[in-house]
Amino acid sequence: MANNSPALTGNSQPQHQAAAAAAQQQQQCGGGGGGGATKPAVSGKQGNVLPLWGNEKTMNLNPMILTNILSSPYFKVQLYELKTYHEVVDEIYFKVTHVEPWEKGSRKTAGQTGMCGGVRGVGTGGIVSTAFCLLYKLFTLKLTRKQVMGLITHTDSPYIRALGFMYIRYTQPPTDLWDWFESFLDDEEVCQKGLCACTIGLGLTIAD
Repeated sequence: MANNSPALTGNSQPQHQAAAAAAQQQQQCGGGGGGGATKPAVSGKQGNVLPLWGNEKTMNLNPMILTNILSSPYFKVQLYELKTYHEVVDEIYFKVTHVEPWEKGSRKTAGQTGMCGGVRGVGTGGIVSTAFCLLYKLFTLKLTRKQVMGLITHTDSPYIRALGFMYIRYTQPPTDLWDWFESFLDDEEVCQKGLCACTIGLGLTIAD
């Protein structure tokens, strides 16, 4: 027994150290505040909880568009009553007819050139569109990956899908966009004129 004890002690110590090292490595990779812990949260494809890229209050929207959304009676009163994802999706289905940021004819851009004459919201405002109010409403719900997938694969309305793609464009890390959009690049869904560039780029057909 006396001769075996040192051998047992000598063999068990490396095993104990190996187990501790393995536990420490697992903790660094899967939990805690180490550098490796943030990697799974970076990609929107890794889990149902989506990270938010950029400004978590403004959704990275143009300041003038956001100001008009927050001051809009439609957003402050009517959309305030909508509390669930499904209620907002129904509202998109019934109310959205285009996905430009401003309602048609509500912005005075005559005589302006450059950025001030486009849709960037620089220099002049207008009546912010129903679509962008609903887009920001979706943002306040902090959608899950499953919910976003439900938007971009929806079969009832191209505008529900368009707002889903816009949500991804505004809230997800740029490095993840290709993974989200790749399988939709040849999509033949037909939409009316007035789609913003982020949805036109997905291959959606624009109807006259």
